[in-house]
Amino acid sequence: MIISADAGPHPLRERAADVLCFLIATGFLAFGWLDGVHRHIAQVPLVADVVIGGLCCLAIGLRRRWPVGFAIVVGLCSIYARTASGAALVALFGLSVRRRAPAVAPVAAGYVLAALLAPVVRPDWSMSYRTDVLPGLLVTAALLGWGMFVRARRQLLASLRERARRAEADQELRLTRARQLERHRIAREMHDVLGHRMSLLSLHAGALELRPDAPAEDVARSAGLIRATAHEAMEDLREVVGVLRMDPAEDGAAPERPQPTLADLSGLIDESRQAGMRVRLECDVEALAAVPASIGRSVYRVVQEGLTNARKHAHGAEVTVRVQGAAGDGLTVEVRNPCPAGARAGLPGGGTGIAGLTERVGLAGGRLTHRRTAGLFHLEAWLPWPP
Repeated sequence: MIISADAGPHPLRERAADVLCFLIATGFLAFGWLDGVHRHIAQVPLVADVVIGGLCCLAIGLRRRWPVGFAIVVGLCSIYARTASGAALVALFGLSVRRRAPAVAPVAAGYVLAALLAPVVRPDWSMSYRTDVLPGLLVTAALLGWGMFVRARRQLLASLRERARRAEADQELRLTRARQLERHRIAREMHDVLGHRMSLLSLHAGALELRPDAPAEDVARSAGLIRATAHEAMEDLREVVGVLRMDPAEDGAAPERPQPTLADLSGLIDESRQAGMRVRLECDVEALAAVPASIGRSVYRVVQEGLTNARKHAHGAEVTVRVQGAAGDGLTVEVRNPCPAGARAGLPGGGTGIAGLTERVGLAGGRLTHRRTAGLFHLEAWLPWPP
């Protein structure tokens, strides 16, 4: 197999193959010359035979650049020059390795014809025609079969390497996609949770700023709410950072904190009321515990985003939260608040809250709409609730 090594990626291996091929060809040349001397062939024909065989041996390096032409020329030379047989065998083997069967077949047919004609051009009277032809035909067939086997094996290895490379690239792409989806999920959670906490902090701090002469009890209560809200925000931030630092491959990774469900909605409303918001809750769901956790969590996030937007853009306005539905009909949640008459500087926002909610609700199989009608802002979502 070293004889037919392809040029390019392994220069040392190719040089070794060239040396080996040259040694094989010169070995046949030496054997032919000694055989000619032993059989007392005339000096002029023997010298011509050796010269032609030597030139073919020196041209071994051309078999890579011009495999078809080299095989044809050396094959023709081998009809007369017995010492060129080794170079011809090397050329035929290299051709069968480097070219497809349609290109090899005509040259192989020519080599069969050369094996039939050689005993006629340079007869060996010590053996019969059949005995002289048969070895050449067998060697030609063996080299063709060996060369095609080497070619098929190389193609198989190349195909396996390409499949392995593609599989590795696909795996890397899947890992990259998984990381991206996880980052998007964490970004949504950060926006939903931290945005809500920060808006509460801003609301409490704004109340203290507007009433510097408030009674000490009110100031202490507001300061306590600010401290508690800041503590909860830090806990949420620590959880998100912990998830970012966590190695997904570790089996002993710390479990995530319990996610909110529809049963926690009243706590969210109470938290907003303590911050000074006017929130009216209308819940027409008989069994809150029967609502699937994923659906309840999505409803919770919709209400949380609606309250956060109301604090930012409609400060002081009354917010109405309505939740209704039943198993089999789906769950509808609506957050409604008046739109401010004029532009008002509020808390900075990234503008991605509604987009994130739309994606979250869409992944849950529902739909989300938001609109302004008659001075009111409506944020409404419908989520499936299987029977």
